[in-house]
Amino acid sequence: MILRQILRLSSLFRSAVSVHLRRNIGLSAIVFNKTKELDPVQKLFLDKIREYNTKSKQAGGPVDAGPDFQKDMNESLARLQRAYGEGDLTKFPEFKFE
Repeated sequence: MILRQILRLSSLFRSAVSVHLRRNIGLSAIVFNKTKELDPVQKLFLDKIREYNTKSKQAGGPVDAGPDFQKDMNESLARLQRAYGEGDLTKFPEFKFE
C-alpha cells in the first residue's frame, strides 16, 4: 500500500519535473536563437515583416491596396451584413452574460 503511494507520487513528481524542464529548454532555445546571428533568409524575412509593419502603420491599413481591394472589402462586408444583420463587422463582438 505504501509502496503504491510512493510510486504514484514519484510518477507525479517525474511528470511535473519533465514538464518544467521542457518549458525551460524551450525558453532557453528561444533566447539562444535571439542571441546568435540569424540565417540570411530568416533575417530577410524578419526585415520584410518589420518593413510591412511600419508601412501599414503609416498607411493606416493594408499596404499597396488599390481601389479593387477596397471595392471587394465593401462588397464582402455588405454581403455579411445582409447575412448576419446590422452592426459593425470590423470589430470583435461584445458578449454579455446575465
